[in-house]
Amino acid sequence: MFKDIFQKKRKYATIPSERAIPGERQEAVERPKREIPEGLMNKCSKCGTIQYSKELEKNLKVCPACGYHMRLNAMERIAMVLDEEGFVEHDADMVSVDPLGFPGYSSKLEQQRLKSGLKEAVITGEGTIEGLPVVVAVMSFDFFTGSMGSVVGEKITRAVEHAIEKKLPLIIFSTSGGARMQESILSLMQMAKTSAALARLDEQGGLYISVITDPTTGGVSASFASLGDIIIAEPGAVFGFAGRIVIEQTIRQKLPDDFQTAEFNLQHGQLDMVVHRKELRTTLGKLLDMHSEKGGV
Repeated sequence: MFKDIFQKKRKYATIPSERAIPGERQEAVERPKREIPEGLMNKCSKCGTIQYSKELEKNLKVCPACGYHMRLNAMERIAMVLDEEGFVEHDADMVSVDPLGFPGYSSKLEQQRLKSGLKEAVITGEGTIEGLPVVVAVMSFDFFTGSMGSVVGEKITRAVEHAIEKKLPLIIFSTSGGARMQESILSLMQMAKTSAALARLDEQGGLYISVITDPTTGGVSASFASLGDIIIAEPGAVFGFAGRIVIEQTIRQKLPDDFQTAEFNLQHGQLDMVVHRKELRTTLGKLLDMHSEKGGV
């Protein structure tokens, strides 16, 4: 009986690595493992579809199977949105230090620089979108989860002041896990600092477009990310202050499955529009063009 069971389970035949010769005993030959170059393929974290990385990059890192918008780092975002030539980076050499002597913070900063290839969680500068000048600040989640420390707050504040001085529109692309705990109160102060700078831009009649990317949470969502004259988000981007688990434990209720997504926030008035990544550059160009026709700031 047991013999029959095991025989029924055998569904596949073993294919020898070399052609068998009748009448001769075949020794086991270990076939060389086929190595796939690292980075050649990419798997969608949402639907699991495996695709060539080059094809995914051509599609702006949007999964062709389910439409999931994968995260971009700051340089990828700049290359995607801004014109090819003319971008000038500001405050490129500004880096974080360890003002409070937090254990292990200095070594972690160095690890993040080596891992991400960036000096900080935000890149700021001036460039053009479809020929229209603009000041940009682009955050990157792959540097310390985009956390906002003193340098992030200072660079964004300087970008706002540069937009005021040059009378240019400002666009901030946000992605963050919140305030950087290793800098404690100094990190939290950046919320007020950036908000005050944006208030001055608003008083001067300047245009500020906030673009929410996945994820944007914590102190960033509670400050400059939510203060745009126009607030745009990519599809599916998580946008909110506290996390789902914290909120559910606090209110003791089950939250909707799409809670804090871009679509949920749009439905509840937190956003002005949700724009697909392929249409983002064109949309921003139109908004800048509408602003320039009115004489700028």
